[in-house]
Amino acid sequence: MRRLTLKHRTIAILLAAVGVISAAGVAQAQSAADRVYVVDARSEVVKSGADLCWRTGYWTPAAAANDPAGCSCDRDLLPKSKCDSVATATAPSGASTATAQAPAAVAPAPAKAVTLGAKELFGFNSATLSKGGATEIDKAIIAKLPEVGKVTFVMVTGHTDRLGSHEYNQKLSEKRANAVKAYLVKKGMKAEMIETMGAGKTQPVPGVSCKDDLPRAKLVDCLAPNRRVVVEIKADPK
Repeated sequence: MRRLTLKHRTIAILLAAVGVISAAGVAQAQSAADRVYVVDARSEVVKSGADLCWRTGYWTPAAAANDPAGCSCDRDLLPKSKCDSVATATAPSGASTATAQAPAAVAPAPAKAVTLGAKELFGFNSATLSKGGATEIDKAIIAKLPEVGKVTFVMVTGHTDRLGSHEYNQKLSEKRANAVKAYLVKKGMKAEMIETMGAGKTQPVPGVSCKDDLPRAKLVDCLAPNRRVVVEIKADPK
């Protein structure tokens, strides 16, 4: 299942405008500890016409992992162990281990993911795609599209390092994801099949450990792997 991000303060207005559900029927999340997906009066997650889950402004990857609908709405963004354990826990009573784990075994294959270093795409603290960054996307993604089959959905996620505030990094990661989307559209991809999200500094690369007392230039260089854009491509096989 796919996702769609929506600013919390505009959820009711936009949903009413597109006729998805009336504002009176939407039960919005009340706190960061509550639901991070928009639900209707039946507590069912509201989805767009493209079958995307509507997110509230409280959504983060970590919060999604604790939401009952997290694995169904954002399976490919959550830890595999998390969603496997949910599948096991919801198996019928008395089912064998093999039977309980069956849903995970038949789950759709994950999207092909391409990770692009922000250093290769943008200048430090910038969301303007460089000429070299465009060339990198051409080589890593555009040139390989004929090999993946008919593209059906693309998710572009921007990431930052931990330097700076959460708010600043969240906005920067979103801008970088949108810059990559704009370039993909320029190269011929359909805009409606591309979704973007910013993870800010919430998902550092495992194993990247940098001491805060390093000289500034060395710290920035050490944290470089965390500054990245991940492009996930789902396609029908040839």
